[in-house]
This record gives sequence, C-alpha cells and structure tokens, in this order.
Amino acid sequence: MRIVGLMSGTSLDGVDAALVDVTGEGIDDVKASVVHAITLPYDDARRAAIHDGILAGTAEALCGLHADLGEWMAEAVVRVCREADVDLSTVDAVGSHGQKVWHRPPADGRRGATLQLGDAATIAERTGIAVVSDFRTRDIAAGGQGAPLVPWVDQLLFSLPDRARALQNIGGIGNVTRVPPRGSGEAVFAFDTGPGNALIDAAVEIATGGKLTFDRDGRLAARGTVDEPLLADLLRHPYIPAEPPKSTGREEFGRPFVMRLVELLEPEGDQDWMDLVATLTELTARTIADAYGRWLVPLGLDEVILTG
Repeated sequence: MRIVGLMSGTSLDGVDAALVDVTGEGIDDVKASVVHAITLPYDDARRAAIHDGILAGTAEALCGLHADLGEWMAEAVVRVCREADVDLSTVDAVGSHGQKVWHRPPADGRRGATLQLGDAATIAERTGIAVVSDFRTRDIAAGGQGAPLVPWVDQLLFSLPDRARALQNIGGIGNVTRVPPRGSGEAVFAFDTGPGNALIDAAVEIATGGKLTFDRDGRLAARGTVDEPLLADLLRHPYIPAEPPKSTGREEFGRPFVMRLVELLEPEGDQDWMDLVATLTELTARTIADAYGRWLVPLGLDEVILTG
C-alpha cells in the first residue's frame, strides 16, 4: 500500500507529511519505505490560531479551527505527493493523527477524553483519498491513554534481538517507549515523561514578545543559570512521580503554566528570562531522567535513542 501519514504534535511547529510504501500484514513482516517527507510549517497566524484554541477556544473558534486544520493537512498531502512526482490517485490512504487541542487522561475511575482537530472529511474532499483518523479518540474509548500508534511503530522499526531500547521523543511533551529485545515475549511499555519543549518555547515567546518561538540550539538556556529552589519546587509536580500508564499535554504543561511562573517571578531584564529558560530546560531533562530511574532502568535498558 502507498500511504501518506500526517502528524502535527504539541510543538505546534507545523504538519509533517510522509509518503510511505508499506508491505506485509503484521509485526513480523511489515516493511515501510519512505518515498518522500516534508514539513509544512505553521506561520504566525496559524500557530496563533491553534494557541488561542487551546487556551480559550469558543465553540465557534474551535469549529473554524477544525475546518482550517483539515485544509492545512490536505495541503501537506498534496505537496508531499507533488514534490515526489506521485499522482494522488495512486495513494491508497491518508492516516491523519489530528492536532491535539485538549487531553484529559483517565483518572480516579473517570474515563479519559481527548479533542483532536483537523477535519478528515476536508482532507478526503481535497485529495480524493480515503482518510483514516481519530486514532487517539478510539484508544481513549477503549480505555487507553490516547497514544496507540507510536509504541507499535517504535517496536516495528527499532526492535533488536539482543537489546532493550528506549525511544525518547522530546516534542512539546516528552514521551518514551521501551522496546524490549525482539523475541523476548516482554510487552512494549510507553508513557509521557512530562514537559518537553512546550514550557521552554512558551517562555522564549513571552520573553521576546513573539520575535522568537523557540530557543535555537539552546543558546538562551546556555546563557542562563538554573534557579535551583524554583527547580526543586517544579519537580514536586504530582505528574512526575505518578505511576504509568499516564499521559499529559499542554493543558498541564503549556503557556498558562509559564504565565503563572512569570507572575510569581516577575522577570525584568534579559538575564532573568534566560535564567527561567535555563531552569525550564533543566526541568525537562530532569523529568526524563527521573522517569528512566523510576520505571525503565529497573526493567533493563541497553540503549536510548533520542529524538525531538
């Protein structure tokens, strides 16, 4: 089969589209070959629309954003096929994850809920291709945490017969999959480690009045000093010691989180802001390390593959 996969994560930097040829029917014989891949970056207006939807979206705003995201995702499908010189009619399906706007994980006997926007009908209409979507919502309905695909693909692509590997993604939110040695009979184990880039990006954007949206190469953090008392306080967040299975999102670790810190700290000059960025960067690193120490290393771990 020839498939276009779409992804727009919590970093809110754009839509990734991968044109992939897939053969096989199960975990033991599936092979995937990437024909072409692109990122369709969000411009300031699109990124602001998503941010506004997450922070304070009305029914009207979310309705419009759902349709707009469908158009942007369809645009990514058309572009990746055009750049690869592949006719849309030869593509068998589009897999669309959608843009996560709000996520409420299962807790205390209450089922989870998740809102993923990006109208699949619009993608199908613009491309003429069948669209498979709502992966997260189906997983939540089945009692999961809402991330059914990444662990399976991590196992498919990265399992080895003699090594246990951790696949760590540092997107807007950090998430990890422990892939056991192939043939061991152990189950794949995956969960969100906590904040990724979302807090850092928010601090940089607020500090620069929107001139910068992320800390390129960690330059600002490198010029700052970690505020150890603040870091210790942040590390007491209840999500960090919570036992997996668990998941989180920008509703927990996003711009409102940073705004509360800004109100508390009242940063004035550049150095204050760089110290905050350094502290939030250290927070991400420490939460990942903490998760490994608590839950992965005890299971056995030979190698970490870090992406983001």
